[in-house]
Amino acid sequence: MADTAPKKFDIAVLRRVFSYAAPYKRKFYLSVVLAILLAVITPVRPLLIQITVDQYITHSLADWVIRITLIQIVLILIETAMRFAFTFTTAWLGQSVVKDMRIAVYRKILGLNLSQFDKTPIGTLTTRTINDIESINEIFAEGLVPIIADLLSIVCVLVYMCWVDWQLTLIALIPFPIIIIATYYFKESINKSFFKVRNAVTNLNAFVQEHLTGMAVVQAFASEDREFNKFQKINREHRNANIKAIFAYSIFFPIVEIVLALSIGLVVWWTAKEALNLQLSQQGTVISFILCLNLLFRPLRVL
Repeated sequence: MADTAPKKFDIAVLRRVFSYAAPYKRKFYLSVVLAILLAVITPVRPLLIQITVDQYITHSLADWVIRITLIQIVLILIETAMRFAFTFTTAWLGQSVVKDMRIAVYRKILGLNLSQFDKTPIGTLTTRTINDIESINEIFAEGLVPIIADLLSIVCVLVYMCWVDWQLTLIALIPFPIIIIATYYFKESINKSFFKVRNAVTNLNAFVQEHLTGMAVVQAFASEDREFNKFQKINREHRNANIKAIFAYSIFFPIVEIVLALSIGLVVWWTAKEALNLQLSQQGTVISFILCLNLLFRPLRVL
């Protein structure tokens, strides 16, 4: 088993995984359409809030404030329904693909030569059939399709921000290189941690299965203490592998929050300076950009 992640992205493997989604094309296309619609609708609320603050609240047009508020409530309900449909569809698609792959893997195991079972621990085969294939579900439920949806949302929000004020957008994006660098190192760390956790789970399952099956032999040779020490070592390696992954998340998420705070601070500073110089009110723009920055950074927390 490899202790590190493969260096090269294998598009052939990804294509083969997606071939299992062929029987569920309608669900897949539905999830893609929902991803596009959610991306398009994302910047609408900041736009409505900006219009409300700059045009209606400033000029005390209470009737229009109520109308915009009702429109936003309807928009939130529509977005909630679409997000529910998207989440459910991608999860359903992932579980359906996992079910088919698990059947294929189990059928393959049933056809293996008996010598294969002499060389491969049963616990390892169990891990391959259950744990490893369950990870495929993340490609659909939390992986490629949701990532595409998040990237589309980021693009739509950036387009809206540039349309409102391209200079302010550039100011707000000044801290973004920090995120890019942090994301690169986070990706490398998580990639290595994933394979270490995967191998640790395999070793733990194989050890427990083999020793439970052969407990009579262990007790016959009075090897309980020695085998227990082996188990403690494997269990400790499993814990350490998970802690390394948790450590990477513990560093990355605070960095995202710090960069978000820096971006918001730059937006407030720039708009305040411009308002003083030009004698203009930009409350709506500030509020809109703060909302947009949160919409930009929200996907970064899960990408």
